[in-house]
Amino acid sequence: METTMNKQSKSWLSDKIKRIIVDIITYLYVLLFLYTAASKLMDYENSELQMSKSPIITEFAYILVWLVPTIEIIISLLLIWTKTNFIGLYVSFMLMIIFTAYIIAILNLSSHIPCSCGGVISALNWNEHLIFNIIFIILAFIAISLKSIKH
Repeated sequence: METTMNKQSKSWLSDKIKRIIVDIITYLYVLLFLYTAASKLMDYENSELQMSKSPIITEFAYILVWLVPTIEIIISLLLIWTKTNFIGLYVSFMLMIIFTAYIIAILNLSSHIPCSCGGVISALNWNEHLIFNIIFIILAFIAISLKSIKH
């Protein structure tokens, strides 16, 4: 029979620390998605113009200009609600992978395509944006991993 001491020695992070880390990552995602969604919607015309200049999504810019911020808002709601937080983390992880794949494609096609991201994030160049996205992918992976660990 396992003792309490043996159970504690298996994990170097306490449950409280794991929850704090997951919460911080969750709220970083909520902040990121709500901020960029609001920025895109408040500057709708510019967002649509920038999306329409993309060699990959030009034909879908009129849909994506609404769809992307809507998805970001929905994911934020999933992240905030405790019952759907885990699903929200998975969807955040997948969406960031999609955004990152798009950036990699853009970097291989042209470096002069404007970013349709919202707010100050649009000030990043494509390489900086790639690093930013990779960091958020890693953060989502950490949060998912910490939530998945069985106690």
